[in-house]
Order: sequence, then C-alpha cells, then structure tokens
Amino acid sequence: MTEPSTPLMRQYAAVKKEHPTALLFFRLGDFYELFFDDAIVASKELQITLTSRNKEKGIAVPMCGVPHHAAEGYIGKLIRKGFKVAVCEQMEDARLAKKQIGTKLVRREVTRVVTPGTAADSLLGSEENTSWPLSLKSENVWGLQLSIFPLESFAQQNFPAKELCGGSGRA
Repeated sequence: MTEPSTPLMRQYAAVKKEHPTALLFFRLGDFYELFFDDAIVASKELQITLTSRNKEKGIAVPMCGVPHHAAEGYIGKLIRKGFKVAVCEQMEDARLAKKQIGTKLVRREVTRVVTPGTAADSLLGSEENTSWPLSLKSENVWGLQLSIFPLESFAQQNFPAKELCGGSGRA
C-alpha cells in the first residue's frame, strides 16, 4: 500500500497496521468496506463485486463492501474459510463529528477480532466449531475439559501436575 493521501485512507492505514494479518471490515456509514489486498481477497472469497475508490496518487484503490446489517453472514463465510477478521466501527455519529470545529473524520476503533478459534456465534458457523478446550490448574492438578455445545456434553480429565511438568509440578 502506498502512503495514503486522504485523511480517511490514512485512518484506514493506521488501523490496518495494527491488524496486518486480519481482513479489516472498516465501517463507512451503512457499509463495511475493505480496501487494497483485503478487498481483492474478500471479493474473491465472498463472490462480491470488486470495485475501486478514487485514486491514491494516480492508482485506483481496490475496494469492496457489504451492508452493515448483513456483515455477520459475510464474516462467518470468511471465518469458515480460515480467515481472521477485524471489525472497525465508527465510535461517534458522523453528523456530530462534522459539526465539531476542525473535525471532519469520524473516530473509528477495532471493536472485535474474530478468528476460526474464537467464533462461537451461530451466525459464524458454530455448528462447525463446537468443541472448546479448556485447561485449568489448581495447586497440584491440571484439568482438561472439552465441551461440545450442540450435544450438551463434555469430557474432563485431571492430571497430577508433577506428571505434566517433568516432576517439578510447575508449569
């Protein structure tokens, strides 16, 4: 990505720099937009139209987007395909931001990062991600629990800490 020339694209670049391995769903009004390589990947994987934003230093910026009310379904498709998604929300009302003296850019922040290992919502395909391992350690015992939500079952096994830690009992 070249050095962005507009305040919005500089804001996008700063957020993307904080989440370089995630596809960044960047909220712009009623849509989540993806830019540059994220847009190319998402348009292919989601089978949505790849378009471009006004040019940055003479080069068209690849762009695609999804309506905010349908975003969970699109995020779910990406998660099921193994992608990590960062969701960047508008943290203030755009109309109010424009009224403030000297402020035209809405403040945005990543409010969640979703990965195949953290997706639990049914919209994100929890029927495919139904097992949740959990390890617990008390003073002398480690426990491992596996929960399977749709079956409402779980398995648990306890191990003496000394067996797992080479006789020291310390992790």
